Amino acid sequence: MSEVINVNCPTCGKSIIWGEQSPFRPFCCKRCQLIDLGEWAAEEKRIPSSGDLSDSDDWSEEQI
Repeated sequence: MSEVINVNCPTCGKSIIWGEQSPFRPFCCKRCQLIDLGEWAAEEKRIPSSGDLSDSDDWSEEQI
């Protein structure tokens, strides 16, 4: 028997049960999942880095 774990949706804060039956985990629903994705796409969220490149640097995967 597995332990029941409750987590809060990172978008709306609603308490949900974490488990395989939660298709949108850690979100409570598809709507909250898409809101979070939109925030990442709009660059409202980002993972900080300590790299040498800044936002003003030109960067390309193509080799010159």
